[in-house]
Amino acid sequence: MISRKYLKEEWPLFAALAAGVAGFTLEHAALDAGGAVLWSLFGLVLAAVIGVAFRIAHHAEVLAVRLGEPYGTLVLTVSAVSVEVVILVAMLTDSHSPTLARDTVFSAVMLDINGILGIASIIGGLHHGSQKYNTGSANSYLAMLLTALGLGMFIPDFVSEAHWPAYSAFSVGIMALLYVAFLRLQTVEHREFFEYGKIEHEAHDISGSPNWTHATVLVGSVVLVGLLSEILSVLLGVGLQGSGLPMTIPAVMVALISASPEFMAAINAARSDRMQTTVNIALGASLATVLLTLPVIEGIALFTGDRIVMALTPIQAGMLLVTLLVSMNNLHDGESNAIEGMSNLALFAGFVAMTVMGLF
Repeated sequence: MISRKYLKEEWPLFAALAAGVAGFTLEHAALDAGGAVLWSLFGLVLAAVIGVAFRIAHHAEVLAVRLGEPYGTLVLTVSAVSVEVVILVAMLTDSHSPTLARDTVFSAVMLDINGILGIASIIGGLHHGSQKYNTGSANSYLAMLLTALGLGMFIPDFVSEAHWPAYSAFSVGIMALLYVAFLRLQTVEHREFFEYGKIEHEAHDISGSPNWTHATVLVGSVVLVGLLSEILSVLLGVGLQGSGLPMTIPAVMVALISASPEFMAAINAARSDRMQTTVNIALGASLATVLLTLPVIEGIALFTGDRIVMALTPIQAGMLLVTLLVSMNNLHDGESNAIEGMSNLALFAGFVAMTVMGLF
């Protein structure tokens, strides 16, 4: 039997349901009214989606601790990326933008590496000075990121229209293979690369609810995100028309929603002097986004016959290359500090500035 205490913990889901009902009821009126009314409803639904994303992260963490490895890592990564994929599919259906998936993956990498890792390194450095972590994890993540980004977002710029279905099919297969192989190595043969010192688990599971409850709520929450995303997509599409705002806002918003729970977890870990956890979250989230999001979106494109643009623009490619070079330099010694965090944060500020200027 589900306790009253458990139901009380799930208030963000009930609030999201109420926001969804309000969104479906008021959607047409808000579209007709436009202006403050439209953006107010958009803000309400957006807050609801972020609240649900945090609950998804909570239930995934509970199951991860209970199930152990490798199932724990699988639940965490699939749960996080499923939020991104569900919102992406909803927005792709409404906007038919061929660059939305590319801009979302690019934004997610900028947020995860430059935003999360940069801010966490500064906070952790100011509290604890230099913080140590396992260089094996950083090197492994960066090697896989370079490979995945190269095959998935650099090479497509040179693939002709006639060859894109074949290369897209290859991309889907190799990304899936890389993820399965990396998950196996991360959780079995090279598990020690991703650990540092004593492993501690926070008390996420206060209610002691059975696994099926967490799994059911987890799946239901992902479905709820999809429904709310339909409203977000329509409101955002109409709101951006003629507004002069950058058209990459939807991509940044998708990345921000999926990264928000990871951001809080990484900051808390850095504050508690657990930089290994922060590195795993920031680089692991980036890698999962590339290896899991790209195959799903490419697969949808192959099924529908509508090509999506995954090739980076010159300015995106430049930002990504600088980010990877700075990360390779900062993460080579197994210690982080506030100075290194400032370099990542400066790149994140550059990403934000260029997004606002519409350069992406």
